[in-house]
Amino acid sequence: MALYELKEVQQIKNLEFMAKQVVEGFIVGLHKSPFHGFSVEFAEHRLYNPGESTKNIDWKVFARTDKLFTKRYDEETNLRCHVIIDTSSSMYYPSKKDVINKLNFSVLSAAGLIELFRKQRDAAGLALFSDKVDLITKAKSNVVHINGLYHEMEKLLANEKLNKTTHAASCLHAIADQIHKRSLVIVFSDMMQQENSEDIFAALQHLKHNKHEVILFHVVDRAHEINFDFDNRPYLFVDMENGAEVKLHANEVKAKYAAHMQAYEKALKLKCAQYKIDFVAADINKPFNQVLTPYLLKRTKMI
Repeated sequence: MALYELKEVQQIKNLEFMAKQVVEGFIVGLHKSPFHGFSVEFAEHRLYNPGESTKNIDWKVFARTDKLFTKRYDEETNLRCHVIIDTSSSMYYPSKKDVINKLNFSVLSAAGLIELFRKQRDAAGLALFSDKVDLITKAKSNVVHINGLYHEMEKLLANEKLNKTTHAASCLHAIADQIHKRSLVIVFSDMMQQENSEDIFAALQHLKHNKHEVILFHVVDRAHEINFDFDNRPYLFVDMENGAEVKLHANEVKAKYAAHMQAYEKALKLKCAQYKIDFVAADINKPFNQVLTPYLLKRTKMI
């Protein structure tokens, strides 16, 4: 599944339509592979084995054949799924007009997930944060609610936030306090926060302490933000959250910067492993299946 061109994203009038395209391509890919576990429709019938749960027995087939068959992958278990998106200014990187930025990627990924939730009859909720919690909804599955979530995300694509800082830790704590029932919580963030990293880890632990299953998608432009892969020439770097500027030669700081960012990412992975949070490095230059597949695997384990 290739990424969309930025001009296609900018011209979005119906995010739901684009989400359906992403999901349809993803499902076609699954059906061509040996990977099983996702389908709104059942993949096949198989004979019922005594002692198994009877919830997936196809009683219509039983009425016709007088034999018990179960439907594989026709999931009846509904989940509550909350998508949390960091909308601070750093998420608008890269700011070039011809490439998809981190927020574009997060919104399109979230829209694809919500379409999967809808297909599986799961309830979906949405939370948006930057320096404060800007939006938090309940998890519902009705059409009006889902359309409302798409509308909120369409507004994010249309309006860029300038000089908007991040207070991820306090916002995640606040969101955790408002999600009362056990849920699957999916976070999209570059984790480029102003707080001490221990504060972020504590906020993630808060979600786990409340018995939620959590997937953290660490959304980055890996080549530039982690590996600092810039040409060997001078640059003017601008902090997207506070506007601070610094002029320097890329090679003068590359080694130190890359070592620092790689160490931070490693620490984030280790803390997530400690708290049993699924950490997924989501590179905005790669296809959306890097997001949809981990969700699918997590859902399969939960049901």
